[in-house]
Amino acid sequence: MARYLPVLAAFNALVAITFGTFAAHGIKDPQARDWIMTGVLFQLPHVAAVFALLGWRDTPMVRGGAWLIAVGSLIFAGVLDALALGAPRGVAALAPIGGTAMMAGWAWLVIAGIASPAMDKMLGSKRDA
Repeated sequence: MARYLPVLAAFNALVAITFGTFAAHGIKDPQARDWIMTGVLFQLPHVAAVFALLGWRDTPMVRGGAWLIAVGSLIFAGVLDALALGAPRGVAALAPIGGTAMMAGWAWLVIAGIASPAMDKMLGSKRDA
């Protein structure tokens, strides 16, 4: 299961780069371009954050927050990409799910950062740091 998080993050980066390039060179509609670029703006930094988090502390607590961030950014950007490609406007109602997941992931990481080392040991951390 641990290998899927970096794979998801890499896929997230691939989607962001692909849609960002498409927006820059293939989208004429300014609203569609803005939607895609907003998605990319949220997606790429969160990809980098997931990889940085795994390098910082590979513990169950940190992985939990990183999963929320990775899935949330993919949902949020995916909704904006879908809108840019002509999906019904009702799809926009799903964007807050992605945004909320990203916020929950960061809140989770605040807790992980201040949690005692005993909590990591209890949950089965791979290393102390």
